[in-house]
Amino acid sequence: MKKRKICIVVQRYGLEVNGGAEALTRMYAERLKDWYDVLVVTTKALDYMTWEDWYTADEETINGVKVRRFSLEREKDMDAFQEINDRFMQMDMEEDEEPEWIDSQGPYVPGMIRWLKEHYDDFECFLFFTYLYYPTVIGLPEVKDKAILIPFAHDEPFLSMSAYRRLFESPRAILFSTQEERQLIRMKFENYNIPCLIGGAGVTVPSDVSAERFEKKYGLKNFILYVGRIDAGKNCEELFEDFSIYKEEYPSSLKLVLMGKEVIEVPKRDDVVSLGFVDEQDKFDGLAACDLLVLPSKYESLSMVVLEAFKMDKPVLVNGQCEVLKAHCDHSHGGLAYLDRKEFFKHLYYLEKNPDVRREMGRNGRAYVRENYQWETIMLKLSDLIEEVCGG
Repeated sequence: MKKRKICIVVQRYGLEVNGGAEALTRMYAERLKDWYDVLVVTTKALDYMTWEDWYTADEETINGVKVRRFSLEREKDMDAFQEINDRFMQMDMEEDEEPEWIDSQGPYVPGMIRWLKEHYDDFECFLFFTYLYYPTVIGLPEVKDKAILIPFAHDEPFLSMSAYRRLFESPRAILFSTQEERQLIRMKFENYNIPCLIGGAGVTVPSDVSAERFEKKYGLKNFILYVGRIDAGKNCEELFEDFSIYKEEYPSSLKLVLMGKEVIEVPKRDDVVSLGFVDEQDKFDGLAACDLLVLPSKYESLSMVVLEAFKMDKPVLVNGQCEVLKAHCDHSHGGLAYLDRKEFFKHLYYLEKNPDVRREMGRNGRAYVRENYQWETIMLKLSDLIEEVCGG
């Protein structure tokens, strides 16, 4: 039987892209290709800060998925974006300036939008991943009658813009990552008329994972692990300060190990080790070797790395100001959430000194993932939405 043609739209796509939402988009695409004729439409960008062209080919195939790339048509002016974004954050930006903010944030690819309009009839369904960026906020309304939005949204100031109210009122259906995300969006926009389901992500682990291999390769043990972009937006500066003061008050051999692209400077300390961007094997070996995963981010829509840590029987210590991360801990009993530095110290000391508690929380987290995050169930839900949009 001939497969339905669907188009996935996302701001970045590729094996080299370091971003949780983009990695999850690729996981969806590589599974959807078994059921549908999939084309991913994206940019040539690798770096989300500049959006500069990095990939050179207009078309390629990645792990069996066809990809069509568009070049940036206007370089991102960081100073101009910072100026308008600062005014927005200070509530000094007018509503009629929102298009300027969206264009300035980027990636500015009007050629992609023209292509989507021209090829509207070629596809039965369009899937837009990540609500925030230009390709989705400008592109989805052009094909809204065939559009499913996978927003990866969290409670942040940008949701107050009128442009995003229009966006969340436009799609034929929405696939949310968590109950908390659905509650946030429905309460904020009252878009109860739009069909939706809860998706999320399945968690897969390499067949060969070894804590001993990680310890031998990097000479590291007795450490807490951070995985993700090392950035102020991920609250890493606060993590560095909290950990530094913690070690002054509770001296030990404990280290903080970081995996991910360095956007901000990492403190030069013997007990803080940055490994940079690592491959999947090193990531999972590191999760196997660590005492626990720490995630200071205030804004997460799902957090694959928390689910991966649970899958590896590891507890997590997360920022309780993020409702999604707190909910993972509350529902799983697989970790602890802190609201301030005092609680960070209290929880970290408790976990550091009680390996039996860490093991029990790790088992709880693994059971939580097994019960709630299986790819087969998630893909069936997304397929149901696709078929509803297609009229099948």
